[in-house]
Amino acid sequence: MEFAGGKQEYLLKPFDRLNLSKEEKSVLATITLGYRKDMSRDVRKRFSLTGVAHLLAVSGFHVAVVCGFLSLLFSFLPKSPFYRWLKYLLTLCLLWCFVVITGLAPSAVRAGLMLTLYLSGRVLRRTTDGYNTLAAAAFCMLAFNPLYLFDVGFQLSYLAVLSILFLQLRLQDLIMVRNPIVAMPWGWITVTLAAQAGTTLLCLYYFGQFSLVFLCTNLPLTFLATFLIPAGLIWILLPAGIPGYGLLQLFVEKMTHTLFWIVDSFSRVTQVAFYTRIGLLVTVLGYGSILCFLLYLKTRRPGMLLAGLLLLLFIFFDLLIERFFTV
Repeated sequence: MEFAGGKQEYLLKPFDRLNLSKEEKSVLATITLGYRKDMSRDVRKRFSLTGVAHLLAVSGFHVAVVCGFLSLLFSFLPKSPFYRWLKYLLTLCLLWCFVVITGLAPSAVRAGLMLTLYLSGRVLRRTTDGYNTLAAAAFCMLAFNPLYLFDVGFQLSYLAVLSILFLQLRLQDLIMVRNPIVAMPWGWITVTLAAQAGTTLLCLYYFGQFSLVFLCTNLPLTFLATFLIPAGLIWILLPAGIPGYGLLQLFVEKMTHTLFWIVDSFSRVTQVAFYTRIGLLVTVLGYGSILCFLLYLKTRRPGMLLAGLLLLLFIFFDLLIERFFTV
């Protein structure tokens, strides 16, 4: 987007004041503004190997963090209907400004649409449903541009959210955690596992690799990014020299350096990723099998279990033929 690109170039000027390496500045620019032009292929590879490549693409996580920060910022407003609508309008305007500035990535647009529908339901005092909201967001995007269906970001984004909606609470209920200090990281772990379960096959199809340390890196890096994204955006927008600006800049520098250090450390681990590439047929059959098993767990119909096992058998035969009969 030319408009977004111009805005990004203008907002990047304060980065010259940061006491960070060029690579660290490129990571901060990518996480906060979605500006990836200065990022080297080596840095992208390191984030991919450690299973946190989603931090380098403005996604639902980034939009949700910004939305949560805006909700916290406007929480001081009175609870009257007028201020409730004012908070709603301000949140949506600033949220979509962030989506536009970061380049209107399909995953960010999806998150923006979902949050718009969710916040609209709340301000109208209506009950919202995650699946309906996800479907409505997908319908709006595909009605605007049907080619979004073939965009990798669109596919990964919707699969991840769908998996989180279906699996996250089920995984969380496997271990009942009553301590609130432990419950929060456990919730992040289950979200990571649910998203990874839904996107693994697609990642193997498109990228041919699967990170073996994603569970170790996602928890600390998600925690850091949750504070770094709003802090970085505030630092970029504030004029230099105001009281507290130096402390905020120091905080942004330390957080960015720590985030980059964690990624760099884990990327040096031996056997950090599993490499294999699967074909389109195996990908489709794999997701069909997963769907059948999930429907069996929900409905307990033996036919769903049988269908899932048959699809697994087809996958086995396809892999067998590919290994022994393909030159």
